[in-house]
Amino acid sequence: MNWLLPLLLAILMPNWAAGDGASGPGGGVTIPLAPLGGDELGPLPSVTPARGDNPPLVVIDPGHGGRDPGAASPFTERPEKDITLELAIAMRDALAETGRVRVALTREDDRSRGLDERYEIARRLDADLFISIHADAAPLNDGARGATIYTLSEVASDRQAALLAERQNAPAGMADARISRDPNVNLILIDLAQRESMNVSAEFAQLLYREAAPVFPFRPQWHRFAAFIVLKAPDIPSILLESGYLTNETDAAYITSQEGRRQIATGMRRAIEAHFARRQLGRTG
Repeated sequence: MNWLLPLLLAILMPNWAAGDGASGPGGGVTIPLAPLGGDELGPLPSVTPARGDNPPLVVIDPGHGGRDPGAASPFTERPEKDITLELAIAMRDALAETGRVRVALTREDDRSRGLDERYEIARRLDADLFISIHADAAPLNDGARGATIYTLSEVASDRQAALLAERQNAPAGMADARISRDPNVNLILIDLAQRESMNVSAEFAQLLYREAAPVFPFRPQWHRFAAFIVLKAPDIPSILLESGYLTNETDAAYITSQEGRRQIATGMRRAIEAHFARRQLGRTG
């Protein structure tokens, strides 16, 4: 997938390098595009090894961290930021054990990460898939339980999805997501790249549900759409997994237990490995 943006750069830069940021023909999305790399952005996280030549890379993002604790639960004193980190580490370890996919975490400890910084890490690593891990809260509906997969859409699938995106985006404000802090980046039309990335994200969501539903519980409406800033990297398929509800006693006990983490990590591993195996077959078929 990441071949697409360099190609668009070569084709479209002469036409839009001096653009004013307005959408291109057909109402495409115009956003700042930063060059990959750059030591000024800080060190990159470690990447687990994998077998084969140029194995695919997935970046797993434990939500919240540092001064942002995330959701609270009446059933455990541990905040969401600690729970998401443990889930992400379990997923990384499950994938590292089979060695088919390389893995990096956006944080491995209790540190703050900006929402744009999280997907910038994935872009700088030239990741093939980005997965943000969270745990939901529904104080007014303690009967809500089960996992939900979110993919990017500027139009939310329902009011609940819109409100969740608003809460998750709040630490970075509600301004347009930027791909770079560099004020000198060029503006290019990336509607084609973003549309393909969103399609692959939705396909992975379907695959994750298929592989993981037999292992851990999902909500009946398991796939939703909203404008999450953390999912706005245009050139990397991305999902956000709400692993369950911390405001539900059953969910809270499950996702904070060793067995729950193991089952969630197993389901995620199966889906990720199946996703990349399918992509490889598509390239060689």
